[in-house]
Amino acid sequence: MAALAAATLTLGPDAGSFYDLGWAQSSTGHPRQALANYEQALHRYREAGDRGNEAATLSNIGHVHNGLGEQQQALDYYRQALPTLREVGARAGEATILNNIGSVHDRLGDRLQALDYYQQALPIMREVGARGGEAATLNNIGHVYDGLGDFEQALTYYRQALPIRRENGDRGGEATTLNNIGAAHNGLGDRQQALAYYRQALPILREVGDRAGEATTLTNVGHVYDGLGDRQQALDYYRQALPIRQGVGDRAGEAVTRFNIAMVHWAERNLDLAIGELEIVVDLDRQIGYPDLESDIFALERVRQERARSRQAT
Repeated sequence: MAALAAATLTLGPDAGSFYDLGWAQSSTGHPRQALANYEQALHRYREAGDRGNEAATLSNIGHVHNGLGEQQQALDYYRQALPTLREVGARAGEATILNNIGSVHDRLGDRLQALDYYQQALPIMREVGARGGEAATLNNIGHVYDGLGDFEQALTYYRQALPIRRENGDRGGEATTLNNIGAAHNGLGDRQQALAYYRQALPILREVGDRAGEATTLTNVGHVYDGLGDRQQALDYYRQALPIRQGVGDRAGEAVTRFNIAMVHWAERNLDLAIGELEIVVDLDRQIGYPDLESDIFALERVRQERARSRQAT
């Protein structure tokens, strides 16, 4: 596809050619190149007054930034797309963007704002018969409640999403929801049930090639073992997740996994290793504007102080 789109450009670079090349590059793991071509397409669509394709391109640029962990940039492009989609009456696109804006707010830790956008998206998804979008939004609402600590409410939404995803043959979405159900059970303290759902999710994620989702699930399995007191097993799963997160460019996820590794090292009194991981975590937080920056700096300072005290004692 990338080669085909590149060949099209030699015949005369119009907006559609740049858009197609951006889409191909985004789909094949070349996000930075995709952004450059989407920006070229955007400029041309605006010049032509093509509002529908302008909105689609803005949405895709936002999606690429979101995948790169650049949430503020993603939010900026999604917010530009939303009024344009409303102007052209693209209800399905409007619902998708509302869902995407909610997702960014969720990742930035602004869960009530996220919930507001998801709840705007859900009735539109149902109105236009977008069953896949409905399932995604139900899943996302569940994720907000999960983050707010209301695990029973989260399960209510996840359990609505799961059969729709299975009905649609959405294997990747099914795995995501299974993973989330596992996380909610873990939040309720039912760790064996959590492991059972994570173990259902993991082979599906590998089957569909969702490397980012695989890394999330591996991290979650590690977290369960951590809670069970099996730190070495936890560390093994975290270490499986880390190179995948680095490979897909998920800096927010990398920060989470490294933080978990640091906590295991801290619990094992390997303070130098814990500090090394936390220093990288803080650097990643700063790069992406991650909401846990202050708490991660606090954790780093605590471990440094503990190391200083232990050195004085010897």
